[in-house]
Amino acid sequence: MTDGPFAVSNINVTASSAAANRPAQTSIHLEGSAKETLEMGRNRLVIAAVLFFFCFVVLAGRLVGLAISGIGEDPVAAAEPEALPVAVEQPGSRSEIYDRNGVLLATTLDTYSLHADPTKIIDAEQAVRQLRTVLSDLGEATALAKLSSQRNFVWLKRHLTPGQQQQINNLGIPGLFFKKEEKRFYPLGQLAAHVIGYTDIDNNGIAGVEKSFDGQLSGKEGTTRKPLQLALDVRVQHALRDELTRFMSAFRAIGGAGMVMDIKTGEVIAMSSLPDFDPNRPKDFPKDNKFNKTTLGVYEMGSTFKTFTTAMALEFRSVSLRDGYDATNPIRIAGFRIRDDHPKKRWLSVPEIFMYSSNIGTAKMAEAIGPKRHKAFLRKLGLLDKPVIELPEVGAPILPPRWNRLETMTISYGHGLSVSPLQLSAAIGAIVNEGNYVNPTLLRRETGSEIEQKRVIREQVSTVVRRLMRLVVEKGTGKKAAAEGYLVGGKTGTAEKAVNGRYKRDALITSFVSAFPMHEPRYVVLAMLDEPKGNSSTFGFRGAGWTTAPIVSRLVSRIAPILGIAPVDEESPSIQKALHIPIYSREKKHETF
Repeated sequence: MTDGPFAVSNINVTASSAAANRPAQTSIHLEGSAKETLEMGRNRLVIAAVLFFFCFVVLAGRLVGLAISGIGEDPVAAAEPEALPVAVEQPGSRSEIYDRNGVLLATTLDTYSLHADPTKIIDAEQAVRQLRTVLSDLGEATALAKLSSQRNFVWLKRHLTPGQQQQINNLGIPGLFFKKEEKRFYPLGQLAAHVIGYTDIDNNGIAGVEKSFDGQLSGKEGTTRKPLQLALDVRVQHALRDELTRFMSAFRAIGGAGMVMDIKTGEVIAMSSLPDFDPNRPKDFPKDNKFNKTTLGVYEMGSTFKTFTTAMALEFRSVSLRDGYDATNPIRIAGFRIRDDHPKKRWLSVPEIFMYSSNIGTAKMAEAIGPKRHKAFLRKLGLLDKPVIELPEVGAPILPPRWNRLETMTISYGHGLSVSPLQLSAAIGAIVNEGNYVNPTLLRRETGSEIEQKRVIREQVSTVVRRLMRLVVEKGTGKKAAAEGYLVGGKTGTAEKAVNGRYKRDALITSFVSAFPMHEPRYVVLAMLDEPKGNSSTFGFRGAGWTTAPIVSRLVSRIAPILGIAPVDEESPSIQKALHIPIYSREKKHETF
């Protein structure tokens, strides 16, 4: 007998028995229906799971394909992932400043500033007393006036430290609030303060490259915000500042300045002006500390100008190394007397005039050229115009009101014309760089980039003057600038300081401008001291040969290995030949040594 989907066989029942057994048969029928339903549900779940898994595989494969192909990404970011600095993606932040090797010089940090709603302050006097337990520099009267006002917003303290914020928060004073802001931070403090500059409380650049490149660093006025990389090398910068500080202290000078410049590229590797300041807290330092003596200050640089006068005379072929001038007696002109500090009282050859730093011989050399050509020559060297460099603090030279015979004679040895140490260094760089002038820059140049230069003297003249500068260190007034193995050459400069149009005989500006290595010059190094005093080590003398030449000696020895300049054997025949300069006597016209 078959009932529905189930078959029951081998059962012989009567009608009454069938009636009696009907409930059991119904139970069997219901049990079979439940199993069938469960089986169908399970099959449907399996099918659904398979479909979902298939869709997941398809979508995952599509996403992987898009990731590999780059479709859907910003085309600029995908093509040049390093072209957009992180700073650009942070609204309101100011980009970083780095040295040439990627050392961080300036960055922006998140800070919190304290402000108040005076209408919500319960007890102003008590609130001020509590705040001063955390902020000792908070002006009591000023803070009380602010918290007692009827305004809805007053600043109490900008740029708190995290600790200050936490302590104030713990006071639980109603009506006080914190606002998230940004603060410029300079990790190396005073090290390169005059170059980097600083910003105001609202992060606007107001000095140094912070001001010069304010648009680039902040993204103002629609400019693209990006980091700034300088030519400075903080290792060389530290050595320069350290040596200037050391000798300022030794000779009780009131100030100092110096720089190191690559004469091939014009890159300023180091620049320092002392005393300086901490750009993290510029208001804590006097105004004089923020004055950049290297670029903004202009001074009579003394006998360093004899380098230009000698180069000019050789360039115009008015003299040769065999020629010279009688330096026996001082020159008297227009009521003035030109004399030598250490007179030889005899005829001096051109090399001797330079080596012994003779004012008389140099003045006669310039007189033979004449004022017109003299002025034009110094202008070619950038000494008569305001220099161009990426700083707002740049001083213009001070020229004499007239430029006649007397002015030509005095300017020839560095009196009567005031220039900045920056101008002097750049001009010396041109003299030793085969006669090619390269404008100085604070920005790092990319390797292989095109460098604009102009010729100011013949290459042969440059070679001769380099040898004369080396002679000054070997046998002349700059002996204390020698740095063994690095072939330093240079020129001393000592001048009375001009104050309010008058010279102070007891106040000197001493300087030594140099280059190294002189057989293949690469770097110009300048050191200057403002009003040094003699001491027992100098036997009371305070001239440049005693006070600033030693700075260059120590500095070159420290920075040459950093700059990749290897020492050489100064006595080797090849070096001696490359730097030999003949010195002739008047009578015999042959080398005296």
